Amino acid sequence: MQLFCSVTWSADPVIFDIGFFSLRWYALMFIVGFYIGSKLMEVYYKHDGVNPEKVYTLFLYCFIGTIIGARLGHCLFYDPGYYLANPIEMLKTWKGGLASHGGTLGVFLAVLVYARRDRRSALWVLDRLGIAVAPVAALIRVGNLFNHEIYGHVTSMPWGFRFIENVGAWSRGAEPVYTEPCHPTQIYEALCYLAVFAVNAYLYYKTDARNRRGLLLGVFFTGVFGSRFLIEYVKNVQESFEEGMILDMGQILSIPFIVGGIWLIVRAMRRPATANVTGELSNEK
Repeated sequence: MQLFCSVTWSADPVIFDIGFFSLRWYALMFIVGFYIGSKLMEVYYKHDGVNPEKVYTLFLYCFIGTIIGARLGHCLFYDPGYYLANPIEMLKTWKGGLASHGGTLGVFLAVLVYARRDRRSALWVLDRLGIAVAPVAALIRVGNLFNHEIYGHVTSMPWGFRFIENVGAWSRGAEPVYTEPCHPTQIYEALCYLAVFAVNAYLYYKTDARNRRGLLLGVFFTGVFGSRFLIEYVKNVQESFEEGMILDMGQILSIPFIVGGIWLIVRAMRRPATANVTGELSNEK
């Protein structure tokens, strides 16, 4: 016997609107996620004997890298023709359009710059980010849930969600138009990302993984983008050009991260653990 047939999701994407300023759940989840991620990084820095105040600079680099990378990723991966013809539109982030793959690349490049400045191994930093970023990604997916976006195919499963299709018009006073019960793929992804966080946190504290450069990052890439690849099979495509493709854009963009993650894991396990727990380049041979 089914406990319920579906969930009618009628959450308002906007928390409050006072005319000249509005706060959306997506923005709040983004902010809260980055706060949690930065606090986790402080814990890892302190645990490894590194001044946790260095995380403030890292946070700034990662925040900028995420915004620029995610926006450029959306523009260039999903609709390059339009945005290259109208480059000023790339700056209008308030219209929506952020791509997680681009955000990941932006963070990666930002860490390379940060690590060079701090004279610390970039892989050492990225390994710890591989733990801290997973909850951030999960909260961003919760933000997508509040936005009634990136949901999945119609389903007969009892946990299917009925989302508001005309959320923009509904927010302006129109009657809501609900979808058929659909896979809440935002929740699927959020739960997978939290599972990756739990696995990496265990490896960091209970094994020598933190001393095997690239292992935690490899687990993050493989777990996050591997789950993303599979969940895409029940998710609606984001752009019309993806209709009829064997693999959609999200899956295509995930493949390099999955392959890179596996390579990092194999590489880390074949090499001996390092005794340099702080990642300082000046101490490495």
